[in-house]
Amino acid sequence: MGLHLEFRHLRTIKAIHEYGGLARAADQLNITQSALSHQIKGLEDQAGVELFVRRSRPMRLSAAGLRLLRLAEQVLPQVEAMEAEFSALKTGRAGRLHIAIECHACFEWLFPVLEAFRKSWPEVDVDIRPGLAFDALPALIKEEVDLVVSSDPEELPGVEFIELFDYAAVFVAASSHPLAEKAFIEPEDFRDQTLITYPVERSRLDIFSQLLIPAKVEPAAVRQVELTAMILLLVASNRGVSVLPDWVVREVKYSSDYVTRPLTREGVTRSLYAAVRSDDRDKPFMRELIALARTEAHRLQGL
Repeated sequence: MGLHLEFRHLRTIKAIHEYGGLARAADQLNITQSALSHQIKGLEDQAGVELFVRRSRPMRLSAAGLRLLRLAEQVLPQVEAMEAEFSALKTGRAGRLHIAIECHACFEWLFPVLEAFRKSWPEVDVDIRPGLAFDALPALIKEEVDLVVSSDPEELPGVEFIELFDYAAVFVAASSHPLAEKAFIEPEDFRDQTLITYPVERSRLDIFSQLLIPAKVEPAAVRQVELTAMILLLVASNRGVSVLPDWVVREVKYSSDYVTRPLTREGVTRSLYAAVRSDDRDKPFMRELIALARTEAHRLQGL
């Protein structure tokens, strides 16, 4: 039939070895001495060998018992570590927080948030996936990611969009650019301009989704650039114009050779959201991350 070994057997062997007798080991394991004695006899009957030298005082392990002790010393710490992990998951101290970002500029805003979060929640596994490279919201529903940063809320079953902060999309041009003299920028102003954007599909860029596509205006050229600092460098050098979130321009502060102007007389204001599964919203570490995100957003906005 083979040896039917249980964790309690390993704990028993270890306790008797450490405490040198049945009475003290039984107290430590919170069982009666009689029950402990029966457990040892049953294990020895299965193994077909004696595990203890009973005539010794204190009790000591036989050669077979010592081999079982080595197994206990290898296995039990791993079991205890797993129990601690499960306990941390149950109480919300640990977990997984994989984040997808549909807002290219938000990497610069999110990293300080994650640095503060890491110090408070070291047991939470944090990872970032650029949500621009895949369908982030379907991945959220399929539990491939746990939070999506997005400016485009949708009605999705089992998903909640938690508002983080509002921002204004602003026009950015060199101080010497002719459009810098205008009080606000209209769609037609882009028709003969080189527009510098992040390498993102048009439907996910505010300038196209909120202004140019509805107005049926096409810029003279579109140049895609990965880094915010490089976009501002090109703008300051009069190589094109751009549209960026107002907080990004304030935070990067590349130079003083460019200006910002509102888009349209009324301005273009957008909101940024954290999309999470409804079942995860009240996890302690999820609440903490959202609170830290809002705090960092207020700092960027000077609130």
